Amino acid sequence: MSFQPPKGTDDIIAPQSQAWRKTLRLWDDWSERYGYPLVNLPIFEATELFERGVGETSEVVTKQMYTFADQGGRSVTLRPEGTASVVRAYLNSGHQGVWKGAYSGPFFRYERPQAGRRRQFWQVGVEYLATPSPLADVEVIELGYRFITATELPDVALLINSIGDQVCRPRYVAALKEYLREHESRLSAESMSLIERNPLRVLDSKVDGPELIEAPRTLDYLCEECAQHFTSVKEGLESLGVPYKEDSSLVRGLDYYTRTAFEYVATGLDAAQNAVGGGGRYDGLAEAIGGRPTPGVGFALGIDRIMLALGELQLPHLDVYLVSETGPLDALRVASNLRDEGISVDFDVDGRSVKAQFRTARRLEVPVILVWKGEGQPLDVQTEGERATLPLREVSTWFNSR
Repeated sequence: MSFQPPKGTDDIIAPQSQAWRKTLRLWDDWSERYGYPLVNLPIFEATELFERGVGETSEVVTKQMYTFADQGGRSVTLRPEGTASVVRAYLNSGHQGVWKGAYSGPFFRYERPQAGRRRQFWQVGVEYLATPSPLADVEVIELGYRFITATELPDVALLINSIGDQVCRPRYVAALKEYLREHESRLSAESMSLIERNPLRVLDSKVDGPELIEAPRTLDYLCEECAQHFTSVKEGLESLGVPYKEDSSLVRGLDYYTRTAFEYVATGLDAAQNAVGGGGRYDGLAEAIGGRPTPGVGFALGIDRIMLALGELQLPHLDVYLVSETGPLDALRVASNLRDEGISVDFDVDGRSVKAQFRTARRLEVPVILVWKGEGQPLDVQTEGERATLPLREVSTWFNSR
């Protein structure tokens, strides 16, 4: 009998996993630089948190959540996104005032599996809470852009829009509904079903895009405060040299967004999965889940999507492979010394021949091979373009200078 991973999930092992490890380390580095401490969240929450936070009419809630009753009869859901959980954690903590948090981990949505769209997927994200300042929007957007750029993902575009707030959005929604009703006969069945209950979601449709070209633009209906907020966001991005493009059809997929909405797009991917992440402002979310008024802004990035856009990037998971001519016990001692110096190293524990050890090093595609010949003797250093001999005490210095 052979077991396979559940449909829509993946085993990620070496060498592919090394690119994941590198990317997640980059995430820890960049989120720390911007002052976002780690937030660890439960993998499952009360179902009502997502119903009230994400929105009962959103596709995530109506079609995609993994929801079940636990042994106590409580309805719980595997987390489909991170923002509602982070806001809940902030409210429960009793913290007052401006607060930041970064998260990383698996999330779950019941979707039709395809490349870049999995039922278990990995997201990283940040939330900046308790400030309405447009500069918070700018900082969050810049962080996401700088991190994605650091992954060396090619051809990334930043799209931004403003979808207004509770003051000006009703007027826009009314105009959008009128337009959609006039064009209803040419829309897909799914878009037709959304006209009355969630018309903004129609703008997300890939199928109906040509019919929406002349739809009302959110930017034409912004109140003075929302318009000024959006202008300040754009000015902030320009002052930091972060390139962007306005996209009036961008509304994001969750109900809690207000004002700023943004998306990072890998233009080299198919349109169906070219969004590697995005986010926006959600000033009413805390109240929707029963908390005190708490403005916020954040984003989530899909590591699976980033890996897809990077292509078959395979990195060695070792710095050094150690070949020992005197047996595995000596190799263990030498490897321990190198590991203390911060070098990742492996060796053969079975006492195989030197020739067999070299075959293993080449199969693993390790960039540096060290040959241990015995106590008091220098190590042979072999790389693709270099051969040398070094005392053990000088190996880490040589390695770090490469």
